This record gives sequence, C-alpha cells and structure tokens, in this order.
Amino acid sequence: MKLGIVGLPNVGKSTLFNAITRAGAEAANYPFCTIEPNVGVVTVPDARVAALHEAYKSKRVVYTTIEFYDIAGLVRGASRGEGLGNKFLGHIREVAAVVHVVRCFEEANVVHVDGKLDPISDIETINLELILSDLELLERRAQKTQKNLKGDKSLQQELDILEKVRKWLEEGRTARSLELSEQESEFVRTLDLLSFKPVIYAANVSEEDAGAADGNEMVKRVREYAAAEGSDTVSLCAKVEAEIAELDDEEKALFFDELGIKESGLDKLIKASYHLLDLISFLTAGEPEVRAWTIKRGTKAPQAAGKIHTDFEKGFIRAETIAYDRLMECGGNLAAAKEKGLVRSEGKEYVVKDGDVMHFLFNV
Repeated sequence: MKLGIVGLPNVGKSTLFNAITRAGAEAANYPFCTIEPNVGVVTVPDARVAALHEAYKSKRVVYTTIEFYDIAGLVRGASRGEGLGNKFLGHIREVAAVVHVVRCFEEANVVHVDGKLDPISDIETINLELILSDLELLERRAQKTQKNLKGDKSLQQELDILEKVRKWLEEGRTARSLELSEQESEFVRTLDLLSFKPVIYAANVSEEDAGAADGNEMVKRVREYAAAEGSDTVSLCAKVEAEIAELDDEEKALFFDELGIKESGLDKLIKASYHLLDLISFLTAGEPEVRAWTIKRGTKAPQAAGKIHTDFEKGFIRAETIAYDRLMECGGNLAAAKEKGLVRSEGKEYVVKDGDVMHFLFNV
C-alpha cells in the first residue's frame, strides 16, 4: 500500500513523514525543500500477530507494511509547471491514496506560501491543480476516443462518461466527489485521474491542541469539507508525532497521558487508510512464521491464497479457517480448536474476513 503525503509548502508534511517513518527527510522553513519524494516503509501494528507469535513460539514474525511517499509541496500553478509542478503531479499519480496535510495552527515563525492561513483555501489550491491536470488528461483521452468512434460505436458510452466527468471537474469539484455507477466508476478508475484518488485529510494542529484537536475551529472546517466529498479526516500534531517517535513504549504511554492523547497520529492514519481503501488483514500462523496479509475486503479464499503464492491460487483445494478470537479462546492451540469443532473447511466461494487465521491446501 503506497500513500503519498501532499500539501502546500510549510504545512508540516516532512515533519510528519520524519515522525512516522523516522527516515530523517529534511524539514525546513522554505518552499520546495523536498524535491524528489522520500520513501519510508512503516510496519502496521497488529496485536494479533504478536499474540500468535507468543502462542506458536514462531521463529519469524512478518507484519504488513505501508509505504509513505513524502511528495514536495505543490503551489498555485503546479498544473502549468509552476514550482516544478508537473514532476510533483507525476509522483502523486504513482500512489494508491493521498494523505493531504492541512495546516490548522497559527505560528508567526512559519511562513505561509500564500501569506495567509486558511485551511479550506489551502485544500482548494491543491485540488484545483489536480483538477486542471485531470482536465488536460480527459481532453486528450476524449480526442482519441472521438477519433476511434467512427470505427467502433460502442465507444460512445466511454465518450459520455468522459464528458460527464469533464463537466463536473469544470465546476471546480474533484472526480472523487462525483456520484458514479459501479460501471462508470470502474472505467474512471482506469483513467488514473489525480482528483479521483482517495484522500485522508491530515489536520496538523499546534502542540497546545494535540490532545483536544476536535475543539479547533479550523479542524472542524476541514472535517466538514472532507465529509462533503466522502473523504476521511485525521487530526494530529506533526511536532508531537516527532517527539513520540523518539520514545520507547513506556515513555510513550506516559507522554500520551500527559497530553491527553489516546493514540498516535500514525495509528490514526493506518486505521483511516484501511477504512479508505477498504482493506482487511488475514493471518497465517505456525512455528516457522506468523504473518499478516493485507487484502481487499470481499476477497475470496483462492485469491487470498494467491497473495502468498500464485501456485496456492492455481491449485486451491480448500482453506482451514478459524477466527482469531476463537483461536485465542483455545490459547492459540489449533489442535484444541479442532477438537472443539471451531476450525472450518472453506471452499472457493468463501469470502475472507478480517482476522481469519488460515491454512491453505492446494495441488502443486
């Protein structure tokens, strides 16, 4: 899973990236400090993996991961190449979803690229550049489709969808906020539109608001804006996240209590990412290895097996399956769970559920 961290310059993107990946990307108080995207791989915390490791005394533990891309700050005119904009827009195109960092704090020492602080205006500046880039792409695609229409009348439906999306974007609205049928949505997804990518708005607040960000009026405005287009919002303080990253678990717990924070911004982002992209995790467990595997919700057993190895999917026979909670009720002892009849044998039509502990049987 690849997430791109974007936003205007000086909103706290690189500070947040450093905090959640400890990658040490340069964070400075001037625009375009980040030019090439820094990449950090983050382990997704999962208490189920740790518990299964303890139960099985496994030699190896593998958590699922998320890749965060720290993409340089966009500015007004990026779609026309301002601030090396075309290059930055290209980096956004390569990620599955976008974490849009929005500044929701006042600080005289941190300059604002537009000279004033307005989170909704900041969001719309970024969105406008994505929309303009998308309109250019749509125009090229429509011209190509129109040319081929003479020889293939079935392309008229494609042309109609392109026109529907174009009209919507010309009103200054993102493609992701357009109501589409399932068939239309599948086609639009193939266009790779920037404003169609799912978004989590990360409202970056001051240290004073870290434990009570919901009371911040700017955060409220961001939440309302996000809800209107069907996006998620996470409130956090990038500076506090940077401090948390340097602490061990015991110190972290004390720090959370002191600031009144229930969970880290990273944990919030991970949860929001899974929700936004409709992802779940299933588990495999044994003495050699305990591992978490991320799949799309609704994935059937053979395709889940294919995440482990393509041969597992091709030769799929069945899956021995038990819910994590039921397994742990038996102390993580699979033999005991089988004796109680808790382990199920599932076939090709079984839809994998979050937390399923699975063993696949297959023909070579």
